[in-house]
Amino acid sequence: MSQIDNLSDLYIDELKDLWSANDQMAKVLKKISASASHPKLKQVLEKSQQGIASHTDLLKALIANQGEEVAKEHCKGMEGLAAEAIKHTLEDAPAQGPVRDAAIIAQYQRMTHYGITGFGTAAAFSQALKLDDDNRQLKAAVKDMYRADELVSELAEAAVNQQAAQE
Repeated sequence: MSQIDNLSDLYIDELKDLWSANDQMAKVLKKISASASHPKLKQVLEKSQQGIASHTDLLKALIANQGEEVAKEHCKGMEGLAAEAIKHTLEDAPAQGPVRDAAIIAQYQRMTHYGITGFGTAAAFSQALKLDDDNRQLKAAVKDMYRADELVSELAEAAVNQQAAQE
């Protein structure tokens, strides 16, 4: 991590951290999506991977637009969330089926909420720095993540959790 002396430095550091977080989450989703049994959940996880890739491209562009080295900083927060997701969905996971799907949704949402918080923070920094275009794009990314989170919540409440409760 570079020396942080002002809000602009902190903003760039946040973008680089988010890039690492996105990469880690994408790797986890690729691993766990294969073990999902609900077809809609599989679809959401695959679409989320595309959204993460798009958001990563955005982060790279925002970093470059600030004249900074386009490189990521390892995100230890997502490292922990990713390890927990693997543990609870693959290693110490329930058997294939609705209970595992419920575990996948829980871990997906934990990682997504971390992303919402990080992108929201970066958006707030960009607003204070009067980086209006950055702010608009970061807020759009936050909305994308909220929609994905709401979609899996609806899936969990309407189907997966009900099915899991019957096992």
